[in-house]
Amino acid sequence: MPTRDDIRNVAIIAHVDHGKTTLVDAMLLQSGAYTQHQQEEGAVQDRVMDSMDLEREKGITILAKNTAVRRLEKNGEGHLLINIIDTPGHADFGGEVERGLSMVDGVALLVDASEGPLPQTRFVLRKALAQNMPVILIINKVDRSDARIAEVVDECYELFLDLDATEEQIDFPIVYCQAKTGQASLTRPADGTSPDSPNLDPLFEVIKNTIPAPTYDENATLQAHVTNLDASPYLGRLALCRIHNGWLKKGQTVAWCKQDGTVERVKLTELLGTEALERVSIEQAGPGDIVAIAGIPEITIGETLADPDDPRPLPLITIDEPNISMTIGINTSPLAGKSGKKLTARMVKDRLDKELVGNVSIRVLATERPDTWEVQGRGELQLAILVEVMRREGFELTVGKPQVVTRTIDGKLHEPMERLTIDAPSDYQGVLMQLMALRKGRLEQMVDHGTGWIRMEYIVPARGLIGFRTEFLTETRGTGLLHHVHERYEPWHGDIRTRPTGSLVADRSGPTTGFALANLQERGTMFVPPGTEVYEGMIVGENSRSDDMDVNATKEKKLTNMRQSSSDVLVPLIPHKALSLEQALEFCREDECVEVTPATVRIRKVELDANLRAKSRRPKPSA
Repeated sequence: MPTRDDIRNVAIIAHVDHGKTTLVDAMLLQSGAYTQHQQEEGAVQDRVMDSMDLEREKGITILAKNTAVRRLEKNGEGHLLINIIDTPGHADFGGEVERGLSMVDGVALLVDASEGPLPQTRFVLRKALAQNMPVILIINKVDRSDARIAEVVDECYELFLDLDATEEQIDFPIVYCQAKTGQASLTRPADGTSPDSPNLDPLFEVIKNTIPAPTYDENATLQAHVTNLDASPYLGRLALCRIHNGWLKKGQTVAWCKQDGTVERVKLTELLGTEALERVSIEQAGPGDIVAIAGIPEITIGETLADPDDPRPLPLITIDEPNISMTIGINTSPLAGKSGKKLTARMVKDRLDKELVGNVSIRVLATERPDTWEVQGRGELQLAILVEVMRREGFELTVGKPQVVTRTIDGKLHEPMERLTIDAPSDYQGVLMQLMALRKGRLEQMVDHGTGWIRMEYIVPARGLIGFRTEFLTETRGTGLLHHVHERYEPWHGDIRTRPTGSLVADRSGPTTGFALANLQERGTMFVPPGTEVYEGMIVGENSRSDDMDVNATKEKKLTNMRQSSSDVLVPLIPHKALSLEQALEFCREDECVEVTPATVRIRKVELDANLRAKSRRPKPSA
């Protein structure tokens, strides 16, 4: 089949925080994406591909994004266009990775020279190998003081064999890289030293020689696959397409093959190509090109643009099923409407429907209540990010505790299992094994690197990891590292111990006082400072015992005409524990939920009335 030798399409895949976005920064810088003036003025931004506010705050990539760099050929004749897809490294955003792989012809697998392959490395590599894509292995951060390059390369070979890679796939080139300084080499440097090349030219050469050029059928009609969506204030919705066959022209009339099987003729108002960080208007694009088109306001991911006379739709993008769900509904607390502007059920439903258009890995299902919906996704973080984005847009929401999505297979109830990797100092080995035993975890492998750190691999039910991260960080004094990815479904493992502590629940409305909190802090950890408005049923702290306790957090000190010493006036208060949205969702029990507003995150009981809660806990009389 004929090929487009002037184009290479490559996705950079890796575990979270192994340096994908930093490497893309260096590739852009060395390909002339920034002018000399911009570099001198300090306008070159770190992690430029992380364009969302949340991505920059959390330091992770959430959405897959594409850029393009042009490289002058060595003979000086013509340019090589490299389309680069920067994918997320967190398992919860695996749908973005799968979507990114549908746009490319090969992948660059990035592995940290010290940490080696981790669960998400296995996940993304499995997806790439399943699509028979060639792989370039990039060992990044070779300058780390604890780098162990040779061992990590061996671990990568073991991972390829473990995932049943073919002989051609195992015969991959290896590039040793230091993304922060923009250096790459084909010769292995000593542990903790920099590559011998001053730039990334060896990496660009390997991409050119390893990633196949896009192929196409000369006789086939137009076929362009919609793989992503964007928006422009001037052009409206933009659809990012990978062209498989034929040519697209600005102003052309094409057949829009929808998901429901219908076909509609539409006219493309604009055709945009990618040059470094900007989209530029182009007249036409051919096979292998990744372009953005405007003019179809309702187009969604997975649909096809085809020849109007002979429309042939491409298969829809298939992704893994969601395994975590939680309910999202309107805010029903007594303090509703204080800070948000979007409060009604219609607004919440419209926003969730809008999220479905651009996010292929979530589902929205109706519940028994008209103002609450069940949202299913890949993990707690993905759903928490959705709630955080809605909160910043002015929504007030009530969010339920995350639950696992179960399946019935051969008449038996099955639940999702996670592959968990723990890196921690060896001093905490005993307490970690005890924690995992309570959560029905099975130890599959344990390695002692001889550096005082151990790595433990577990297969554990997904519901056992809900709320585990906070307890894990407490037990390891904040030193442990925890990563997990979906593995498979197994028969239900029985009851798992939930949070061992209870809640301190406010029994009346009003502002909290320092006097009341000083008396309550002996009972547990407080979540609110003095002067916070609370209501009956709101959780103001964590009880040190396992049962819930109704408390009066608004009690005031009675004034008398007797003189008091100053020590009696100054109440010593332990600083309260301010919970983030993710921590609040982890803390929740089954009978609790999280109230999310633009100003605050509060935890509350689902049933606010103390008498009704007590009544529901009573054993029902037998018939």
